[in-house]
Amino acid sequence: MKFGIVGTFGTVDQLVGLAAEAEDAGWDGYFTWDGVDIGVDGDVWDPWAVLAAAAVRTERITLGALVFALPRRRPWVVARQALTVDHLSGGRLVIPAGLGVPVDRAFAGVEGELTSTRERAELLDDHLAILDLAFGGETFSYQGTHHRVTDMRFRPRPVQRPRVPIWVVGAYPSERSMGRAVRYDGLVPQLRGDRAMDQLGPAEVAEIAAWVREHRAPDAGPYEIVLQGVLPADPAEARDHAAALAEAGATWFVESRWEGPGSTYAAVAERVRQGVPRG
Repeated sequence: MKFGIVGTFGTVDQLVGLAAEAEDAGWDGYFTWDGVDIGVDGDVWDPWAVLAAAAVRTERITLGALVFALPRRRPWVVARQALTVDHLSGGRLVIPAGLGVPVDRAFAGVEGELTSTRERAELLDDHLAILDLAFGGETFSYQGTHHRVTDMRFRPRPVQRPRVPIWVVGAYPSERSMGRAVRYDGLVPQLRGDRAMDQLGPAEVAEIAAWVREHRAPDAGPYEIVLQGVLPADPAEARDHAAALAEAGATWFVESRWEGPGSTYAAVAERVRQGVPRG
């Protein structure tokens, strides 16, 4: 299993520097996050700018954001941003994508934005399809629920083929949400409803992994199951828990500290320097 970490809060220089520190400490992935105004006390930065800077400060580590709120972005602009970071990094970008947090003022505070779960899901479907076509490098047109694209072409093609990997948030056991995720390159699973923020255990991961195997085409290629949460503080317990998650089918664990004293720059930097809980 691979291990990533989210740079939650700090100055923009600190967060870019954390990417280099994470690479030096043996982490496999470094992630920022995508929000406009979600009511947090810390500073908020544009994820594409952070990732572009991190791309030129690092050589090996996978880069992304947990998660890109695609429904409030223009997918043709995201395609151009992604291609730029993909090339800057030499092919190390991934695109975790979801509906976005509805309390973000970029949804809730802007008149005319589509805010219902159904509408944001329709936008997500459109945007994922447009990204996939854009990464192919050929002229394409697309007719979706909310977007019509005519004779658009993106060059250069991405370093990664056939596309920059896309990891999609899937709410288990929703057939529609999970079905969307298995069409792409990875799943960021969460439980549906009131348990959406619960951290998944090995039994739940095994159930989700079995669902993926049943519903994903056997010749569709490699697929990631990407968990996020906080591992136990004790190194031995962290290794044992990570091993159990990997045995259940998880391929990534991304340390994600969203609130409390553990989410400060100092706390995340300390966690970065401790390294990954491999045996």
